[in-house]
Amino acid sequence: MLVYCDGAQLNCAGLIEICLMHPLDVVKTRFHIWLQVQKSLTDPHSYKGLGNCFRMILQTEGFFGFYKGILPPILAETPKRAVKFSTFEQYKKLLGYMSLSPGLIFAIAGFGSGLTEAVVVNPFEVVKVGLQVNRNTFTEQPTTFAYARQIIKKEGLGLRGLNKGFTATLGRHGIFNMVYFGFYHNVKNIIPASKDPTLEFLRKFGIGFVSGTMGSVFNIPFDVAKSRIQGPQPVPGEIKYRHCFRTMATVYQEEGILALYKGLLPKVMRLGPGGAVMLLVYEHAYAWLEKNW
Repeated sequence: MLVYCDGAQLNCAGLIEICLMHPLDVVKTRFHIWLQVQKSLTDPHSYKGLGNCFRMILQTEGFFGFYKGILPPILAETPKRAVKFSTFEQYKKLLGYMSLSPGLIFAIAGFGSGLTEAVVVNPFEVVKVGLQVNRNTFTEQPTTFAYARQIIKKEGLGLRGLNKGFTATLGRHGIFNMVYFGFYHNVKNIIPASKDPTLEFLRKFGIGFVSGTMGSVFNIPFDVAKSRIQGPQPVPGEIKYRHCFRTMATVYQEEGILALYKGLLPKVMRLGPGGAVMLLVYEHAYAWLEKNW
C-alpha cells in the first residue's frame, strides 16, 4: 500500500528536486569527465574550476545547457522512488527476524535498497550521462529517445551498451543508501524530538541534510568511476575505462586520491538538501498512511 499511496507526494517532491538541482548534476558530470580526463589545463575546452564550468556552459551552450539529460531522470523518478523506499521497508522487515541491532538493520536495509534501485536506474544513467557531456547546444544534440536507440543499435543492451557501468552504479547507490538511511534513522532516534513544529522540522531537515552529504562523500569514488565508464573515453575508439574497481585504481595511480573526489561540491550541493527533502516527504507520507490505513 505504501508504494502506491505515497507515490504522488514522493514523485512531486522528486520532480521539483530534479528541476531545481539538475544544473548541479550536469556540472558534476562535466567535472568527472573533463576536469579528470581532460588533456591539460591549457586545453581550450577544459574547465578551470566550478565557477568557470558554470560560465562556460552558459556562454557556449546557453541556459538550457544546464538541463541536458533531464528527461531520463524524470522518466526514472517514479520507479526509482518506489523501489528506493518500498524495498528499504521490505528489507528492514526481513532483517527484523534476525538478531541484529537496529542500527545495523537500517544500514543493511539501505544497502539492499540501493542495489535494487541501481538495477532500475542504470540504463537511464547511461543515456543521461551521454547527453550531459554533449557540448553542442541543447537544440543541436539528439533527443533522449534517439540517443537511447543509437546506443542500443551500436552497443546493445548489455554491459557494453545500455547497461555499461552497472557495477559502479551498484556501488554508488548501495553505499549512498546505506549511509543515507543508516545515519538518518540512527541519529534521529538519538536526538530527541521537539514539540515545537518548527524545531522538529529543522531537526529532521538537518539530519537529512547531513545524511545526504555523508552519503555523497562515501559514494563519490563510485560516481567518478561510473562517469568515466559511461562517458566519452580519453582516446576515441579506445576503451580505457571499462570495469569499476579497475577504473578507480587507474584514477588513483595516474591522478592521485583527490581525483576520486573531484566534483564533490556540486554533488553535495544537490544531494544534501535534496536528500533532506526526500526523507521529509517520505516520513510525512508514511506517518499519514500509518494513521489512516
